[in-house]
Amino acid sequence: MKEHTCQPTASHSEHFQKMVTRADRYGILEQPDGYGKRTGDCGDTIEIYFYVLGNQIQMLTFQVDGCANTVACGNAVSYLIEGRTISDCWQLSPDNVVEYLETLPADHYHCAELAVGAFYKALTNFSKSRKDSWKKAYPTGQ
Repeated sequence: MKEHTCQPTASHSEHFQKMVTRADRYGILEQPDGYGKRTGDCGDTIEIYFYVLGNQIQMLTFQVDGCANTVACGNAVSYLIEGRTISDCWQLSPDNVVEYLETLPADHYHCAELAVGAFYKALTNFSKSRKDSWKKAYPTGQ
């Protein structure tokens, strides 16, 4: 993982500080129901994995090769999404992530776009795998 360029300080909201340091959702899920990966122009990469049960996202994890702002955004996506229905999840926007974090630096808005974009790719992956459920048994090595 790249060196984190920002550290939690008093200048950041409690939500931001919690999301930048939270580690319980960091990592890979084996055989996820949805997977998405995006790399931004800044060079940061985020991968998102989730499990679905009863049409609700039960667990979402992520991995980041990038800055602490992208980590905070990945955690915020996890926090904002878990327990919501798949159809409701499509309503998530980068603005929701920024509003939740409260103090994401304006010049790092792209980190919220990156995290939400990877999540949308994971939702798309989930939708495609539901249509072709037999393919799930044959990983594509994404």
